[in-house]
Amino acid sequence: MHLKNIKLNQFKNYKQERAVFSKEINCFLGMNGSGKTNLLDAIHYLCFTRSAFNSIDSQNILHNESFFTIAGEFDREGKDLELRCIFEAGKKKQLVLAGKAYEKMSDHIGQFPVVMIAPDDIQLIKGGSEDRRKFVDSMLSQLDRNYLQSLVRYQHFLKQRNALLKQFAEGGRFDKELLEPYNIELISLSKVISQKRLEFIENFSPKFEHHYRVISDSKEAVSVGYESHCEPEGFEKVFRDSLHRDLALKRTNKGIHRDDFAFEIDGFPLKKYGSQGQQKSYLIALKLSQFQVLEEGMGVKPILLLDDIFDKLDDARIEKMVSLVADHQFGQLFITDARPERSKQILASIDSEKAFFRIDNGTIRAED
Repeated sequence: MHLKNIKLNQFKNYKQERAVFSKEINCFLGMNGSGKTNLLDAIHYLCFTRSAFNSIDSQNILHNESFFTIAGEFDREGKDLELRCIFEAGKKKQLVLAGKAYEKMSDHIGQFPVVMIAPDDIQLIKGGSEDRRKFVDSMLSQLDRNYLQSLVRYQHFLKQRNALLKQFAEGGRFDKELLEPYNIELISLSKVISQKRLEFIENFSPKFEHHYRVISDSKEAVSVGYESHCEPEGFEKVFRDSLHRDLALKRTNKGIHRDDFAFEIDGFPLKKYGSQGQQKSYLIALKLSQFQVLEEGMGVKPILLLDDIFDKLDDARIEKMVSLVADHQFGQLFITDARPERSKQILASIDSEKAFFRIDNGTIRAED
């Protein structure tokens, strides 16, 4: 699977641009702020129905315009498929594949798998639990449609229950019977989702530990653990016992939306005890493992987006990444870099089809 071309219309800082890609390595070169990352994000939009950086669609429209479109042509198993994403301010976003519009955006997830490695990924380690849940949920959602549907349903009922708790607080009255249908759904869905997450981490962990050893040449013991109070046994009591706290805080305090994933090194929290180098190695191992589980689960190599990665890694880690590329372990690859000479030098020894693009203030120009 690969993306053959892309057309941008009023997306971020692009007025109207088009690019034709190599099926192997594509490198976007240009100064910071020129639009390199925006082009990566357009690819992410096509694959995942949303931006990797800004979840508010209206903020991804070119200034002083009212809509954007992103169109791309994919080759999937030898068949050309055109995909178009259309968003107009004040209207519902549309996604059209081979001339047919999706009724639900979630139906598209997993059709064109993608993995992105970006500077902001350090939030997986340094940020809150929401970042880590999103990381795991993005993988599971691409691999398991039932999981995605359960997650969407959970988020819907959670929003409704929280609105009801707020209504009780503001109205000075409590209706147990009105709340009960939401309790039942959230308890049931929490059990299902937590079990899926646990099974996934058990499969993911050995792959992650292997990649960490390869990248770091280190003897440190690393692990990814799952922290949840939603195990099937006893969770219903935990959830119901939290009612008084829920009413006081006007939100639901127990459920899979409170889960976290423990990133540890030698048995200690990576966030507190890991060096900068160890954290970088850990992060790359997470992403390479993400690529591997998606490839194994879907039978196709995901598109790999590397944003400004050469600036954030030392020479040893860059060498490890390049060796993986040289061994053709990845499929189609997109890289951004503010230093053209560096990218061309790093990629020169790799026997793959390469395409270089000069990005300049929202324009795209192919280079030799």
